[in-house]
Amino acid sequence: MTPNILRQLWSVVETAQTMTLLQLDDSSLVQWLVKQTTTQVFLDSHEIDSLGDYIQSRLSLIRDIAYDRHC
Repeated sequence: MTPNILRQLWSVVETAQTMTLLQLDDSSLVQWLVKQTTTQVFLDSHEIDSLGDYIQSRLSLIRDIAYDRHC
């Protein structure tokens, strides 16, 4: 994954509504974040798969960030 893709993903996480990040189940959250990221930057199918795997591995961090913003 390129730094540009990672920057875009974390920008999506930072601007997303907190409740969206906290209320979606894991699978739905991964899909939602991939969709939001791909509206900002074009990704091929391999990059989309890699992004989904990356998000899956960072779900705890993403939820922690959202929880900290919520409180």
